[in-house]
Amino acid sequence: MFLNAISLADKSLFFLDASHIKGAESRKMLPLRDTIPSRRTPFVTWLLIAINVFVFLFELSLEPKELHALFYLFGIVPARYSHPQWAHLVGFPLNDYSPFITSMFLHGGWSHIVSNMWTLWIFGDNVEDRMGHLRYLLFYLITGIIAGLTHSFVYPNSTIPTVGASGAIAGVLGAYFLLFPNSQIITMLPLFFFPIFFTVPAFAYLLIWLVTQLMGGTFAEEVSGIAFWAHVGGFLSGAILHPIFIPKHRRKERPFEEDEYGIEGSWM
Repeated sequence: MFLNAISLADKSLFFLDASHIKGAESRKMLPLRDTIPSRRTPFVTWLLIAINVFVFLFELSLEPKELHALFYLFGIVPARYSHPQWAHLVGFPLNDYSPFITSMFLHGGWSHIVSNMWTLWIFGDNVEDRMGHLRYLLFYLITGIIAGLTHSFVYPNSTIPTVGASGAIAGVLGAYFLLFPNSQIITMLPLFFFPIFFTVPAFAYLLIWLVTQLMGGTFAEEVSGIAFWAHVGGFLSGAILHPIFIPKHRRKERPFEEDEYGIEGSWM
C-alpha cells in the first residue's frame, strides 16, 4: 500500500545538504581542517561517521524503488505529522517519531555523505573533547532532532522526505562557534582551475555560513535542494544548549599555547 502511495509525492528528494544546488559546490569555501588539536580520542565522532558510512553502503545495495521507500519511511516527511489522516491513508505507521533520529543516518548521494562526514570530522572532535563522549552523543542527537522539528514547523505541508546528518552537524557547528572562536580554519576556495588556500577565523567562517543559511531560508522556494531552516535550527540549538553538556571542570578557559600550526590561540 505504502509503495503505491509514494507516487503522491512525485518530486525530487529534499536533502539536508547544500551541495545539491547547481554550481554551489564549485563556488563555496571548502574547510580542510582546523588548527585546534584534540586532547582526547574522539571515539563518538568516529562511531557516528562509521555508522553513517555503513548505512550509506547499505543504501547502495538497494534497488531504486526500495531506496525510495527507505527515505519515505525513515526520513522526515513533515505532512506525516501535521496531516495524520493523510499519513494513515498512504500507509505511514501511526505515532512513529523515530524518523527524527533515523533520518540523521541516511544520505542521498556521494557528495551528500562526503561533505557531511568531512565537516563532522573537522569540527566534531573538539566539541566532543570539551563535552565528553556520552554528553556529546546526546548533544548531537538532541540538536539533530531540533533541526528536524524546525524543518517540519516551517514546512508542515511538505510530503517530501528530508534525510541527512547536517542538521545535527549544524548543532556541532553552533557549539564550536562559541567554544573555539579563535581557532583558524584552513580553507580552500576553488577559483576556476586554481585552488586558493587561506586561513579564516572559525568565528568568521561559521558566521558567514549561518548568514548564508538564513538568507537561503528566507529567499528559497518551499521545495528546494537545501533544508535551510533545519540548518539554522540545529546551529542555534547547538549554540544555546552546549553549556548544559559541558562538565564544570571543563568550562574554564584553556591557557594559551601553540597549536600544531604554530599559531597561538585559546580554548574558551
